[in-house]
Amino acid sequence: MRIRDSVMDDIPCLLEIYNHSVRNSAATFDLEEQTLAQRMEWFSHYGGQYPLIVAQVEDQVVGYASLSKFREKPAYQYTAECSVYIDDRFHGKGIGRALMNELLARAGQLGHHCIVAGITDGNEASMRLHESLGFQYVGCFREVGFKFQQWQHVHYYQYLVR
Repeated sequence: MRIRDSVMDDIPCLLEIYNHSVRNSAATFDLEEQTLAQRMEWFSHYGGQYPLIVAQVEDQVVGYASLSKFREKPAYQYTAECSVYIDDRFHGKGIGRALMNELLARAGQLGHHCIVAGITDGNEASMRLHESLGFQYVGCFREVGFKFQQWQHVHYYQYLVR
């Protein structure tokens, strides 16, 4: 496995991985699959302080992770939100951990102080992963999303970069 910065040629693979989550999990609150044009616009927001990295096995992108702006107000400039998505055929193979380790290392190099993760109910694997990496549970926003005909809770974790 190789971890590298994402490039535009990765967008179709990233779209496929993301849309699988849209269809099958509450990990994202998008209710409809994204188009290639939407993912290209999304891709344009990454770089510099907000990396988008991929895990590649042979010639295939099998997962990605990113840091995004947490909030727009200037005092939040040292806080970022992380996301990680893995191709469902590659779950349980350490790819999420490798991506998150790289992302956290980069967060420190980029001067981020706090990394926030929002994880929905039913995603215990992601909760365990974040906890094992040093993220601390800080609270739950109950019933903030409605997907799959039920209210969804989002559990928030934070990691203080040292």
